[in-house]
Amino acid sequence: MNAELTVVVPTFNERTNIRPLIAKLYAALAGVEWEVVFVDDDSPDDTADHVRSIARSDPRVRCIQRVGRRGLSSACIEGLSSSSAPYLAVMDADLQHDEILLKDMLALLRQEKTDLVIGSRYISGGGVGNWDSTRQSISRFATRLGQGLLKVRVADPMSGFFMIRNDCFWNASRNMSGRGFKILLDLIASTPQPIRIAELPYVFRPRHSGESKLDSMVALEYALLLLDKTVGWLVPLRFLMFVLVGSIGAILHLAILGVFFRIAAQDFWTSQMAASLCAMILNFVLNNFMTYRDRRLRGNRLIGGLLVFVAICSIGAFTNTQIAEYFFTHSVPWWIAGLMGAAVGSVWNYGVSSQFVWHRGRRKTKLNLRPS
Repeated sequence: MNAELTVVVPTFNERTNIRPLIAKLYAALAGVEWEVVFVDDDSPDDTADHVRSIARSDPRVRCIQRVGRRGLSSACIEGLSSSSAPYLAVMDADLQHDEILLKDMLALLRQEKTDLVIGSRYISGGGVGNWDSTRQSISRFATRLGQGLLKVRVADPMSGFFMIRNDCFWNASRNMSGRGFKILLDLIASTPQPIRIAELPYVFRPRHSGESKLDSMVALEYALLLLDKTVGWLVPLRFLMFVLVGSIGAILHLAILGVFFRIAAQDFWTSQMAASLCAMILNFVLNNFMTYRDRRLRGNRLIGGLLVFVAICSIGAFTNTQIAEYFFTHSVPWWIAGLMGAAVGSVWNYGVSSQFVWHRGRRKTKLNLRPS
């Protein structure tokens, strides 16, 4: 089947929503050659197996199962990339998006007067449904931040429901970060030239069933996306995150160094070693949680990763200590000497962690594209 439209649906524990969504797509897209690609992040409820069982008798349905990876935006990018259809849509599996709008979106794109059509909650006729006031306030604040980043006027850059021309997606794809949950903002901010955008109103519906793809890290992921789109062209975001974590570690390093050296009256070498070890452990924990979240180590691999990190970075700690000791013995104030040693250690730790600690996690996260 040569599809004119591919609908990409990221899933995680959405098994019960799959058949109702497919039925709604059949009703909404009558007369259109379409397909739906479910991109599943290895759901524990076997969503991917369920999709494949449907796909065996329905050529419109495809499945991409990702093992060892999580992330709504990156899932959408991989699903969009798998399609040769001239038009591409993204929507959620939880039935909160109004599938009836898909045909109107397609009609606008067919006219070739627009490149991207957004299902918008924040124009006349749209709405957020039964959200409480707190969630509405957070959403509007995040929307204003996103609008400030973009070069084009968009009422709802946080929407997860849109349709785009295939060539426009590919023009932006190589610049996209794939971070977090706000793929539309990432997509628009990544286009080399401004694109023509139209917005159609819809009312956000209550979740049908399944598990939300948002977690406690959503605010951080959104902040990282904004940061990446602002300065990512100049400095890699992962390096910026590592510097941020290193700065936190440096503060802890100086605090512990001061306690041991100034209060506990330990010799400077012992104080520096204690401070280095504590900062090293903190850096590992924070980097695993934030900087290398996409390669995060868990369980036994977390313990093993910590041991490897400490073992390898002990070389950096030794160098750190020697440098700090050298400057201290040459009349440099203790806190400056400690900071200079910590700076050298952080550069070493960055290179080591990328290649020898989280590299193991990276090998574990290769895509498993299992065709339906």
